[in-house]
Amino acid sequence: MTARRLGFFSRLLDDAGPGERYRLATEQIVHAERHGFESAWVAQHHFHESEGGLPSPLVFLAHVAARTSRIRLGTGIITLPLENPVRVAEDASVLDLLSGGRLEVGLGSGGTPSSFSAFGQQSSARSAVFADHLATLRSAWAGRPLGDDDNTLYPAAPQLGERIWQATFSASGGTRAGAAGDGLMLSRTQPRTEDAPNARLDALQNPIIDAYLDALPPGAAPRIVGSRTVFVGDDRAEARRLAERGLRRVVDHFRQVGQPVADGTLDDLIAGFDVHVGTADEVAASLAADTALDRATDIVCQVHSIDPPHPFVLRSIELLAAEVAPALGLTLATARA
Repeated sequence: MTARRLGFFSRLLDDAGPGERYRLATEQIVHAERHGFESAWVAQHHFHESEGGLPSPLVFLAHVAARTSRIRLGTGIITLPLENPVRVAEDASVLDLLSGGRLEVGLGSGGTPSSFSAFGQQSSARSAVFADHLATLRSAWAGRPLGDDDNTLYPAAPQLGERIWQATFSASGGTRAGAAGDGLMLSRTQPRTEDAPNARLDALQNPIIDAYLDALPPGAAPRIVGSRTVFVGDDRAEARRLAERGLRRVVDHFRQVGQPVADGTLDDLIAGFDVHVGTADEVAASLAADTALDRATDIVCQVHSIDPPHPFVLRSIELLAAEVAPALGLTLATARA
């Protein structure tokens, strides 16, 4: 089996103002690098403080690049329909140079539907706009002429064309990413259908992986991120207490915005939100039972939707590296060094 790498993901949702959120997330990524994580990823969300704290991921990652030296820095994701693709190409090119070639570019068509109108877009057209913007992005990085005056990208960045990742919830999206030779990004959770409300997450994602692998060009190496909600604690009861507080907060938020969401016991919430929580042994066993992760090249852990206080996030990072990763056979950068 191909070596699997450990990554850290942040939604930047610490219980603080934006400046403090960015400081804490930076400290968490620095901590992850120190403990051998291969990659760190941040999400982009516009306008909605409770859903995501970062509208400008490339700006934030430029700051993180100055504080780190080895860990790879990824966007998970840039909502490409809401961006000017030439500006994304330029900003990513500069950031990749400043970071010493550490940028990974995760892209998607998603995002909160109500955000689209502020950018002069319609959520219903996101798929078509995504495809058009992605084609422009590839052309820019490949050095092809842009516009009527045949401008080409500066600084040139052909290497970034090989570091594109596409996020998707569907097998057709897996086929699209595979046919392009891009990486595949799988979410920490995804919607269930009415006829299978209790389907396992790996049962939903394995067909996406199958479609992706079937579509990959001959000789292309698969790149598959499996993102998961993971929170590891020294004490089982304390970890579950923090999980219940965070997950019930999410349930309350969904109800306030009119979204139906299942409630129940803590174990019901853990299952419903696809959460891996507990001691290192419990989390390792839970992750090992996820058959989609067994096929991923990168297992990327985030604490959302639990969002515990910052010191617990740091401790979870430590326990993931020291105890969970070895139990799963994950490769750490410190081990390679």
